[in-house]
Amino acid sequence: MTTVTKRSGMTLFSDPACHYCHRVRIVLAEKGVTVDIEDIDPGNVSDELVELNPYATVPTLVDKDLSLYESKVMMEYLDERFPHPPLLPVYPVARALHRQFMHRIEKDWCDKVDQIQKKGGTKAGDTARKELRDSFLGVAPIFAEQPYFMHDEFTLVDCCLAPLLWRFDMLGIKLPNSKQAKPLLAYMQRLFERPAFVASLTEAELEMKA
Repeated sequence: MTTVTKRSGMTLFSDPACHYCHRVRIVLAEKGVTVDIEDIDPGNVSDELVELNPYATVPTLVDKDLSLYESKVMMEYLDERFPHPPLLPVYPVARALHRQFMHRIEKDWCDKVDQIQKKGGTKAGDTARKELRDSFLGVAPIFAEQPYFMHDEFTLVDCCLAPLLWRFDMLGIKLPNSKQAKPLLAYMQRLFERPAFVASLTEAELEMKA
């Protein structure tokens, strides 16, 4: 936490194309939170962002005199600050499992997305692209068991997954129209049709599906 000039409301410093920023915007939209969103070019950050966040990264969330700069911390803070609708299960064991799911998504899938975006059409990028596609197809059957990821209700885990899946076309990942992929494709459609997800999209993200 960093003490900065107190703001009258909530502000999210966000890269319009960043999947880590997108997950926070989805939470804000699901909660119906009134927030000022300031678009940031990561290559040209403002002095204000440097003051708010020692790493000068996005997303950065400012709520009056509180500054947060880790996306999962922001998501849980927002879920506690605005408890309706709840985006984590009630019971401690289930909550812990969902936190662990979010950790695994970052280690197993977000890292691959970051590699693809950095490596582009190189051999390393192609390898990461294949590994990400195969990994999602490998777990596709679990999406047939419950409407959302390992749960009957939409949770923070889905907030982490939705931005990755939305970027598949842009990343050059094509899912087959097969029996194996069908549960995953249906899950993606459920996510993308949620009003809060639609409201969370930036112009840059809309263009990813153009």
